[in-house]
Amino acid sequence: MKRIITIIMAVLTMTTVQGQTLTERQKGLATCACLMAQGDLKRLEPAVRQALDNGVTINELKEALSQLYAYTGFPRSLNALGVLSKVLQEGNNPNWKEGKPWKRPKEWDDARKAYELGKKNQTQLSGKPFDYAFCPQNDYYLKSHLFGDIFAGDQLSAADREIVTVAALSGLDGVAPQLNAHKLGAVNMGNSQELVDELTQWLDSEGYTLRSGFPKGEPNTAYAQYFTGNSYLAPMDAQNGGPANVTFEPRCRNNWHIHHKQVQVLICVSGRGWYQEWGKDPVPMMPGTVIAIPAETKHWHGAARDSWFQHLTYHTHVEEGASNEWLEPVTDELYDKLQ
Repeated sequence: MKRIITIIMAVLTMTTVQGQTLTERQKGLATCACLMAQGDLKRLEPAVRQALDNGVTINELKEALSQLYAYTGFPRSLNALGVLSKVLQEGNNPNWKEGKPWKRPKEWDDARKAYELGKKNQTQLSGKPFDYAFCPQNDYYLKSHLFGDIFAGDQLSAADREIVTVAALSGLDGVAPQLNAHKLGAVNMGNSQELVDELTQWLDSEGYTLRSGFPKGEPNTAYAQYFTGNSYLAPMDAQNGGPANVTFEPRCRNNWHIHHKQVQVLICVSGRGWYQEWGKDPVPMMPGTVIAIPAETKHWHGAARDSWFQHLTYHTHVEEGASNEWLEPVTDELYDKLQ
């Protein structure tokens, strides 16, 4: 009978985990972690306020931003904690919660206990014993400090810690192996695979992984009929004919089109994308790529299949009677050939 009850409880627990969906609290932690990792203090400040509004406690944020020094460095950790301090000094909303009092972990007073705890946590996260024999120093730091000293704190659960870590790494370039490892680790530490997938997709859909100082903008509804996928528009200086920032979700691209009696200039500022003229090979676009599109040239531009893409755009050499002519969509057959 006892065995049957145990099996039933396990099934119920599994059902609950598999059915997880991101809570507003988890989104708050993830947003702050992602922006902190990028050093985007401008966007971090309102994100901190929103996280506190949505149930993240002050002490939980302190813990999350402290933990991330191990992944993003002390400068960004301290800067982010400075933003939190500033928000609290400017006006503590009565609905914001301090959270449970911080306690010094007992493992901090016993290096052996910290190491053993870290070894246990690292094994669970990795799914098997992990020994970095190539660099014994890092092996010790990981076990004793990161997964020992830091994970010994009781402000965040192990599952929450991995949500924070995955979100932070999602905001950084050049860390794909670690990000992929922590996506698996997030599941091993108590999150469902569905929740981890939802987390990364949500960070993308909200534009937090753009790694750009330019705004995502509002849905580009006025031109939606000329796009495959979702795009967003943020005019930079609309009254004076200044450039606009256009953001493309992965796989999003505009139709073939022609600018009559005007030259269009594209400046990639984030992500990866493509530009192609009719009858010519596609040109990859990365941050810093500048393309001047001659008038009367049939072309298209958009995001790579696995990356967001942002470019600034403006028109120059504009003649009287200038106009845009929108043509047929870029087919999946053509687009899917791009590497």
